[in-house]
Amino acid sequence: MRTSGLVVSIGAVLALTACGGDDAFNDEDPGSTPEPSSSEGETEGSAAPGGELTIGGAAFTEMLIMQRIYAAVLTDAGYTVEIISVENRETYAPELESGGLDIVPDYAATFTEYLNVEDNGPDAELIANGAIGETLRAFRALAEPRGLVVLDAADAANQNAFFVTEAFATENGLATLSDLGALGQPIVLAATVECPERPFCEPGLEETYGLDITEVIPLGYGSLETKQAVTSGEAQLGLSGTTDATLAAEGLVVLDDDADLQLADNLTPVVNTETLAEHPDIEELLNAVSGALTTEILADLNQRVDVDRELPADVAAAFLEEAGLIGG
Repeated sequence: MRTSGLVVSIGAVLALTACGGDDAFNDEDPGSTPEPSSSEGETEGSAAPGGELTIGGAAFTEMLIMQRIYAAVLTDAGYTVEIISVENRETYAPELESGGLDIVPDYAATFTEYLNVEDNGPDAELIANGAIGETLRAFRALAEPRGLVVLDAADAANQNAFFVTEAFATENGLATLSDLGALGQPIVLAATVECPERPFCEPGLEETYGLDITEVIPLGYGSLETKQAVTSGEAQLGLSGTTDATLAAEGLVVLDDDADLQLADNLTPVVNTETLAEHPDIEELLNAVSGALTTEILADLNQRVDVDRELPADVAAAFLEEAGLIGG
């Protein structure tokens, strides 16, 4: 890893406001997450034989788990790994380009459209879609000139999920977002601070489903505060992700995205080009992780942290051992 202005201790989690809203910018409230372990990759004395790497990304449950999965695989391969978790993509993406970060787990369509807007402005036509193959081609075309390599996408995908209380759904006969639009009542949405500007959040809900969103309360992506706002009636609709395992226990139900507003947000490793040139074995190691991840597995990993209160590092290690990716 080259010198960076982003200086944070190993495994640090900075204050989270919101990482995304539109397209699986997924921001779980760090306050509802057990304190992440900072042990993976730490060594005493000289660096490990593989070299030193820094993994970054957002500071919500799923990304904390993914960062530790990558760290454990790379540590097992002989690298010394530092983890830096920050508040949003706008913070970590420039660091990945500059080499301040070496590797980030991210979401294919989300990162594609982030780069699309960076290159072509806020009114850029969407180039990601619901097909992961096509989305990856667009992603790689945008990433390569910025010094980024997009590796294999996992089958696991986390897309925006909009939820209501089970009672509200039952009372109004709601199963889909189209049903909610047809209801025709004003909606307060608990979501991320970026939601009013993100095409897969407020604008997409209004255009695709005809929702009358009168207010967006910026409480975070799938955060405890967002869920409490919906259960208390402060908001009628909340934003989380398809791999959120805590909703049912809170009496919340996801409305089906029946018009396919969301895009192919499969989990994908993104690596700084210079880092990969120096350490080409990273590609095989992280592609193997992608090959072992499904949406169902990812939801289970999230549940073990958010519901069972296990540490992200422990959950990551158990997954990798069971998949035969470490400890062999």
